[in-house]
Amino acid sequence: MSTLLVFPGQGAQRPGMLQALPEAFLGHCSEVLGEPVERLDSEQALRSTRAVQLCLLIAGIEAWWRLQAQGASADYVAGLSIGAYPAAVAAGALDFDDALRLVSLRGQLMHDAHPSGYGMTAILGLEVGELEPLLLQAQADGDEVYLANINAPRQLVISGQDADMSAFGEKARERGAIGVRRLAVSTPSHCRLLTPQARQLAQAMSAVELRTPGLRYLSGSNARLLRDADALRDDLAFNMCRTIDWAGTLISAYERGVRLQVEMPPGAVLTGLARPVLIDGRVAAFEGTRFDSLLALMEQR
Repeated sequence: MSTLLVFPGQGAQRPGMLQALPEAFLGHCSEVLGEPVERLDSEQALRSTRAVQLCLLIAGIEAWWRLQAQGASADYVAGLSIGAYPAAVAAGALDFDDALRLVSLRGQLMHDAHPSGYGMTAILGLEVGELEPLLLQAQADGDEVYLANINAPRQLVISGQDADMSAFGEKARERGAIGVRRLAVSTPSHCRLLTPQARQLAQAMSAVELRTPGLRYLSGSNARLLRDADALRDDLAFNMCRTIDWAGTLISAYERGVRLQVEMPPGAVLTGLARPVLIDGRVAAFEGTRFDSLLALMEQR
């Protein structure tokens, strides 16, 4: 039985998520970033894309290192959106300090590109084939709406301008969508609107060392196994402007023999998405599972 370690994306954050982490660890993060990171998880601070992304990286890696210190191991890693960065660190392909600096830049670039009036909306109950014609028509009419995430066959996410997404949501309901929900994300991630910012990040990333992953790294964008540093560099830099195929990533993991998924903090959104796929396996979230129980579960691999 292979184990997949997964890291969540934006929307999983919550105020106070860093407060219980070790002072020495937070102190190191503060030194690297040149600011007190314990201030990043206040309700007000989390309105910033940069703060959210840094909190997700910090919380996810601290939890994984805590598990590793007790002998836990995994076979595969994957991350949804910003989760790709802690996944790359966990795989041994990217140094944590470099990840902190890159994520800081990534979040700032995304925030500065569209500081207000844009975001993401979940569309529930429609499949990609049903949604795409609506998107093409909306784009032909000049609306800024794009497919961003395929989280599950009938759980899709669009990105774009607020008013355009609102109008699109009504059209989706008319076509049979059972839910339209604005997400707690303030940028239009995973679409062409962030292509210039991805290119800027790629330029900065060209000076950062990346290594061949020690754990098998599954791309959350194309659901493929990435084996070399150059492919990983491209995936990390450009995932902000590429559609996320998380449903395909889970299927790819299952077909490769994964029967245990462990979700790093915060939250358990990815745990819920995995249950219908790992039908004869196990899923667990770091939060909500006793630490000793989680270690025992991972030892069974």
